[in-house]
Formats: sequence, structure tokens, C-alpha cells
Amino acid sequence: MFADSAKITIRSGKGGDGHVSFRRELYVAAGGPDGGDGGRGGDLIFEVDPRVNTLNDFRHIRKYFAGDGEPGGKRRCHGADGEDMVVHVPEGTVVREAETGKVIIDMSHEHKREVVLKGGRGGKGNMNYATPTMQVPKYAQPGKPGRELEVILELKTIADVGLIGFPNVGKSTFLSRVSNAKPKIANYHFTTLSPILGVVDLDGADGFVIADIPGLIEGASEGIGLGHEFLRHIERTKLFIHMVDAASTEGRDPLNDILVINKELENYSPELVKRPQVIAANKTDVFYGTEEDTVITLLKEEFEPKGIPVFPISAVSGKGVKELLYYVRKELDQLDQEPVVFEQEYDLEQETFKDEPYTVEYDEKEGMYVVEGPRIERMLGYTNLDSEKGFEFFQKFLRTSGIVDELEKLGIEEGDTVRMYGLQFDYLR
Repeated sequence: MFADSAKITIRSGKGGDGHVSFRRELYVAAGGPDGGDGGRGGDLIFEVDPRVNTLNDFRHIRKYFAGDGEPGGKRRCHGADGEDMVVHVPEGTVVREAETGKVIIDMSHEHKREVVLKGGRGGKGNMNYATPTMQVPKYAQPGKPGRELEVILELKTIADVGLIGFPNVGKSTFLSRVSNAKPKIANYHFTTLSPILGVVDLDGADGFVIADIPGLIEGASEGIGLGHEFLRHIERTKLFIHMVDAASTEGRDPLNDILVINKELENYSPELVKRPQVIAANKTDVFYGTEEDTVITLLKEEFEPKGIPVFPISAVSGKGVKELLYYVRKELDQLDQEPVVFEQEYDLEQETFKDEPYTVEYDEKEGMYVVEGPRIERMLGYTNLDSEKGFEFFQKFLRTSGIVDELEKLGIEEGDTVRMYGLQFDYLR
């Protein structure tokens, strides 16, 4: 069975604890501190794997946990880092936070390998706390915990053109004729049970990728039939070939079929129905006499004034197919060439700390401003201030969390000192 959505639990590794120990050396108080640092927890990484094209594997394995960092040891030994967990997904997978449904990352185009959850930082051993006034530190820093998150994976097919329409209108036959795809072709509804991609090659013009979406029916946006499961696959497409059975071989009205499917697109996402369409009036090879002219005229009178061209074709004989494909290529050339990528909506860093308390006070004895609390401690534990990206996040955190506003309310001036646990810095506007 084709799987294009799954819910899994992911977790990064916990940082190893720092170690407390003392070397045994004559004339050195308590032997001198030599406890090593704990190892970094493993990262949780999503990576696009070209060998994978479904989410079937996630039906059987629901939990993906990175390794924990090892604790530090005596003689300044650093604990081993935890092993990263790499989750292999097909290109086009959108990772969402399960509770809010917000997008964390879209694994498509340039996003081939992304660290979604960073491992906890390893704790510092007691060798780091020795000072002239504290020569025998008997404490070490615990490792920072990893992060755990429940996410939903959604596979959204990457294609330029979406081939849509009711079941049994000839989409699979059309795809097999115009591309290298080999879909199953049979005379019954829902022959196609999963989206199928095909590459269309054109003489003298660039080709394009077309996706055959399993037959939509009325109520598809509400979960009726197969359409609800696969409507997500047309969200990345830029243009639709809307195929209808112009000959009404199954007794349906082709004009009404188009209106019904467009209504389902609108119900699923109002943006979809606004995308360019071209109607492929299929099965014209079975018309008798002037029937073709009558049906095609009705379709053109209804849709061409709305900017939707109608092409009479036969997927079996190939009639009108070439003209349709070259028109589609011309339209694609006029559309925005930027790929459809779902932007990040869920900021992991901000969400991690937003509900935890903090305090902002002025310490007259020390002559500096002090910012403390679980929210601050966790933020510092997860942020590498030595890197440019980490420092930028630190600055953004101070602004968006309201810490800068509170410092200014207390009367902070440029050059005043701010302390956050072991970190001290001068305030600059």
C-alpha cells in the first residue's frame, strides 16, 4: 500500500554529565580537579533519500531517538558524543508539528539534509571550575536534556503539472502515451491507487514533470473516495490538466464533472482553484457524426471566456495530444519558475523556551543587571554563542522574549553590564 502520511515521535540525545574527580598528586590540594566534560547528545536529522518514494517504513517504526552523550571521566577524559539519528524520507516530505500542524521543514529542492532537533550540550567537568579562590570544586555541570517532539510527515509530490479528473476518464492512458511512466490501465474506477510521476519530453522545447492524481469524486475534500488522501500531491503543481470524458461513455456530464472537481479543489484549498487550468476533453475517438462538435462547443463556450482553454484529444489515438502538451509548456514558461516550497511556521528554538519563566533585576551590590530563570538557563544550554548563527539566535531571543524591553524599563544604559548565569556582556542598543 502507498503511504503518504505518518505520525512519528522524534527525540535528540541528552548531553552527558560532567565528571567530578581529582588527580592524586603530592602537594596539590585534594589532588587537583581533573573531571572531564560530558559528550554532546546526538542530533535528530532528516535527510532526503532518492531510493525512497513512500512513507511506508514509518508505519512500522514510530520512534526515532538519537543517542545520548557519554558522561565525562577522570584525567580530563571527554565523554563520547551521542550517535546522530538520520531519518530518511522521500523528497517532497513536509514535516509538521503534530499538535499545531505548523510546518517545521519542507524536505524538497535545496533542503536535502536538515538538523531538526539538536542534541543537548554536554555538561562541564569540575576541571573547568577551578579558580584561585576555588581550587577544589566538588561539582560539575549536568548534561542538557534532549528534545522530544511528535511530528506528522506528509509527502507532497513534486511535479510541474497535475493531471486531475474523475475516475476512468483516461488519465493513465494519457500519462502512458506522453511520458515514460507505466501506470496500470484498466476499465474500472480507481485503477490508479497512488500518484504516479512521468517526465514529458518535447522536441524543441523543455520537458516537464506531470503527476497523475488518483481519481477525484464529489466529496473528495471531505474524505470520500481516494481523493482526500491525494489532494495534497497537487499542492506543489503550477498548472492543472483537467481531463474529462467528453464522450460521456459512463453517462456523466463532462461540464458538470469539471465544476464538481473544481469545487472540491476550492474546498480543500482556495488557492488551488486559482491556479491555471487547461481542459483535455478526452475520448473524442468514440464520437459519432457531429456529437464532438456539439460537446466541444459547449465546453468552450462555458470555460474559454473564463480563461480556461479546451483541447479535444484522444489519449488512445494521440489526436490533439501534441498541441495540448506544447500549450502546457508555453504556459509553464510564463509562470513563476520558483519551486513551490512550504515555509517554516514552527520555530523550534522559540517554542522550546516560550512557556518558561525568567526574572530581570538590577543587583545594586554587583552593579549589574541580572537575568535568570529556567527559560534563560535552557536557552543558553541549547545555544552555541561561539557561532554566528547561534549568536544571532541569542540576540533574536532577547528581543522577541521581551527581555530587552524589561531591561530598558529598569533604566539600562549603553555600556551597562548584564549577567546571565556564567555569561556577562555589555549592553549595546
